[in-house]
Amino acid sequence: MKKINRFFWFCSGAHIDTLKKYPIEHNKYVGIGATIFFTALFAALSGGYAMYFVFSGSTFAVLWAIFFGLLWGTAIFNMDRYIVSSINKEGSTNQQILQASPRILLAIMIGIVISRPLELKIFDKEIRSKLKTSYMKGQQSKIDSLQKTYGKKYTMELGKNAELKKEKDSLERDINRSRYQLNQEVFGDKTNQTSGIVGYGTYAKQKAEILKEKQDRLKTVTDNINQMDQYLSSRKDYEGLNSTKLFSEKQLDSLANVAGFSDRNWALGQLSFNEKGERDLDTYLAIAFIGYLFILFECLPVLVKLMSAKGPYDVAVAKTAQANEHLAERDKERDIAVTDEVYDHHLGTDVDKRKRLISGQAEYDLERHSYD
Repeated sequence: MKKINRFFWFCSGAHIDTLKKYPIEHNKYVGIGATIFFTALFAALSGGYAMYFVFSGSTFAVLWAIFFGLLWGTAIFNMDRYIVSSINKEGSTNQQILQASPRILLAIMIGIVISRPLELKIFDKEIRSKLKTSYMKGQQSKIDSLQKTYGKKYTMELGKNAELKKEKDSLERDINRSRYQLNQEVFGDKTNQTSGIVGYGTYAKQKAEILKEKQDRLKTVTDNINQMDQYLSSRKDYEGLNSTKLFSEKQLDSLANVAGFSDRNWALGQLSFNEKGERDLDTYLAIAFIGYLFILFECLPVLVKLMSAKGPYDVAVAKTAQANEHLAERDKERDIAVTDEVYDHHLGTDVDKRKRLISGQAEYDLERHSYD
């Protein structure tokens, strides 16, 4: 537990040797450090997941995801650690809030960035379904567009083919009717269209000739239709209509599996709307609150540092900082005094030379270098 505590103290950005002297502050900084660590862990998972989709299909996709995840998590860890450790508890509440405002805004942006890839993973099933629907609609729209273009481009040929098919249907009905009347004429059935004389007589021969003419015309029309169908089929191949088909379920699954980060991000945004284009409040709130949760989690270390009262550790750190400032000022004054003493020793009472040195920093530095 001591090693774990020291690790979380390090994560919080606290000065460990100073913090050890104040046991009452230990738990607070363990909590702050743990929050920073787990935020960085979530950031690493988020970055790695996002990078995995960037290199999806590549042999080294997993290695790139691990590398970028560790890199991104480390960057977020150092940034959060700096944000928390740089908040000064010496000022008033308003001063602390003003000081922390840029850091809170940065934390919000980081929370948004790390939450999005994790949201993509959480709603993976719904995103796949939305992508499959989108791909199917896109393919149907493409087919409709091709058919519309094809219809406009070959309007004359399609119209002629339709007329030939109507004529074929009409001829087939007439042939059936003529064949029936011919049978009636041969067998001597008396009707308005037959003579009632049994045998293959003059009237039967006339009806047989009419039937043959219709059959010959039907054969010609059928040949023309076949030629036109072959031509239109070749034009469909050329225009891409025959090769463009609706996706099967297996193809849709494959497309959803290889969908990139941009497509999945779009699908996640579309989950908040139903088929009518109206906002689906339940799904919208579910996605939004997950994002808000990560934003709050990212801001939590800063908020905890702001809400916590100034403790003995903060006082000790402030005193140490003041002492260091005083020591720095004393060292600076001592260096100036030693420098002046050295120049006095070398220059003596030469007033003209002293004025010349003071008149310009460049000359002063040059003269000092010569004496050194």
